[in-house]
Amino acid sequence: MRYVDFRDMIQNELRERPAGLTWAELKENLELHYKRPCPTWVRRMEEEIGLERVRGSGRAFVWKLK
Repeated sequence: MRYVDFRDMIQNELRERPAGLTWAELKENLELHYKRPCPTWVRRMEEEIGLERVRGSGRAFVWKLK
């Protein structure tokens, strides 16, 4: 999968869910086959689409758009 495809999928899913989702929820909803997201891609999305990750309950981070 190319970065732009990944970014667009994440952005579209998070626009539909303003409360945010965890990586596990994104992975399941979008049927992604990655164990973990690429840190380089995550940093790029923080700059390009306003992705922010905030600590949720337990150890999980919730991914949201600013």
